[in-house]
Amino acid sequence: MNFTNKVVWITGASSGIGEALAVAFAQKGAKLVLSARRKEELERVKRTLKISDDQVLVLPMDVTDFGKAELLAQQVIAHFGQIDYMVHNAGISQRGAVQGTSLDVYQRLMDVNFFSTVALTKAILPFMQAQKSGHFVVISSVAGKVGTLMRSGYNASKHALHGFYDSLRAEMYDDNIQVLLVCPGYIRTNISVNALNEKGEPTGKMDNAQAQGIAVEECAARIVTAVENKKKEIVIGGLKETAAVYLKRFWPNLLHDLVRKSPPS
Repeated sequence: MNFTNKVVWITGASSGIGEALAVAFAQKGAKLVLSARRKEELERVKRTLKISDDQVLVLPMDVTDFGKAELLAQQVIAHFGQIDYMVHNAGISQRGAVQGTSLDVYQRLMDVNFFSTVALTKAILPFMQAQKSGHFVVISSVAGKVGTLMRSGYNASKHALHGFYDSLRAEMYDDNIQVLLVCPGYIRTNISVNALNEKGEPTGKMDNAQAQGIAVEECAARIVTAVENKKKEIVIGGLKETAAVYLKRFWPNLLHDLVRKSPPS
């Protein structure tokens, strides 16, 4: 598939999967909108893309500032004239027991992982409907399919993405708007380092499974291929994560016992 002259907007583009996707789409000829909170990191990513300045718009944003979503969408349209692909990648994880986790932490997780995508999607939809095309690429997680220990809020926020975007896909069918839900397992990023503990503070600790996970470059390549093939949902992970998804579907009682007995991380 040729992404030349297609506009790809990526949130959480300053590191991890978002940064790798920026590189992958740039190599395919796309024009890019890079968003995250840290402008200096977005500028660093821009320099690595090796494409002309007129093909990249650095657009810093706090995804939880919902009131600015429409204004930002209008800025992208004013700059490029279209939005073809919206990659909802910004997100934050969690490491904390239900009993000890404050409601504020749950609110933060839902705001970043779920409500921010809804706000931005609703801001972009009118433009995609007008052009009769568009594609939402939503970075969920295997946690959006399987509940695990110490991640109740993270799991909930990712489960919510599936409910919302499955509905959106059905509603937008006649407008030729696609939705891809991506369910990564353990990918080699800093998501566990930045995960919130029970008090809402970053853990600062890299999980062993995360450190040994799939490289972000491979993850990004598989996402781009799924976009090209207009897939509706994909799982990207090792044997353990992939098996968990199938166990949830066909042998949920067995999965429950395995999750219950697994050591918390």
